[in-house]
Amino acid sequence: MLHRAVALNAPLIDATPDEFRVALVEWIDARGTELQPTYHDHGTTAQLLDHQRDLQRLLFDDGWMRWGWPTSVGGIGGSPLFRAILGEELTTRGLVHSAAWSMTEVLGPAVVHFAPALATEVVPPMLRGDERWCQGFSEPDAGSDLGSLRTTARHSGDDWIIDGQKLWTSWAHHAQRCIVLARTEDGVAGSRGITAFFVDMGSPGIDVRPLQTMADVDEFCEMFFDAVRVPDSRVIGKRGEGWAVAQHILACERGPIFWQRGGWLLRHLAEVAQLTEPGDARAEQLLANAYAQVIALRARSRATQRLVAAGHLRGADSSIDKVLIAAADQAVFDAARLVFAGEIELDDSDRADRFRKEWMYSRAATIYGGTSEIQRDIIANRLLDLPRGS
Repeated sequence: MLHRAVALNAPLIDATPDEFRVALVEWIDARGTELQPTYHDHGTTAQLLDHQRDLQRLLFDDGWMRWGWPTSVGGIGGSPLFRAILGEELTTRGLVHSAAWSMTEVLGPAVVHFAPALATEVVPPMLRGDERWCQGFSEPDAGSDLGSLRTTARHSGDDWIIDGQKLWTSWAHHAQRCIVLARTEDGVAGSRGITAFFVDMGSPGIDVRPLQTMADVDEFCEMFFDAVRVPDSRVIGKRGEGWAVAQHILACERGPIFWQRGGWLLRHLAEVAQLTEPGDARAEQLLANAYAQVIALRARSRATQRLVAAGHLRGADSSIDKVLIAAADQAVFDAARLVFAGEIELDDSDRADRFRKEWMYSRAATIYGGTSEIQRDIIANRLLDLPRGS
């Protein structure tokens, strides 16, 4: 059995990504069923997150969860590519759900970058799974257009007072912390005048209401802020720098998270391919299209990983990554729906339930994280310099 000391062995800091992967896979294989979820297939939101918490504690204590993070926040150091590899190995093996795993990579780097002193306090318990975070960005009238958000924060002594509403906040009802965007400057419209806050979810004045999706999953929530007090020390970055924080978070979302999601999609596509009847021309066509879409995503995402690891976050061109992942996600589960025709719609088996929920979730791929229409507009105007329509 791979000894715990191997995970904490300093020479791994200088290891290549392939060497790191080999050591990690050896550790996972040695642990065997200890890492497997105890629930069937998809599981409830609470089951997914409880299992992930237990797994994170084991990964943290044995060192793997700390690779690729700076020592200032309890990390061991080494390339950020190590974090992408860890997420990929866990999601493609079905040890964690790719969506639930994402918050660590989406939010953690932004706090490290914009609030290093705060990060030393709050990132270690997040890495170990002792705390969960959520992201308070979207609002009823401000989804892809975050510049239209109406949640406000006014200065009061050493505190800020936040009032407003957030919507589609994933796992808010299971989170202890939330990164909240609020408008802090009167008379300043658009992306300017927004500040990011690190908010304790147990603060008086926060009301969280889970939303049940058509897939019978309570992942999303709406949140109401009624005179919620947040100390000055919990501002992420500077006052009015919230748009930069948001862009950093979105760039991180389209880095390691998309890489592991691509692996997750390949795992499901392989399962569908194995169950396809030979000679089914329509199914084979959809499978080929889905495979091409996922490989295109993986090729693009690999380049993104290299840039992120070198400290260069993508800007407007990250919209290309978002368009590709939405297309790949829907292509995979469209193929599944054809191959499992009737089963996905009507059957009560674990497999049918799992693919039914994933197919429904994939319908939102062109909406969450910025709609495909908005992403194509960014690509056309900011990357291709095409003229706007009249």
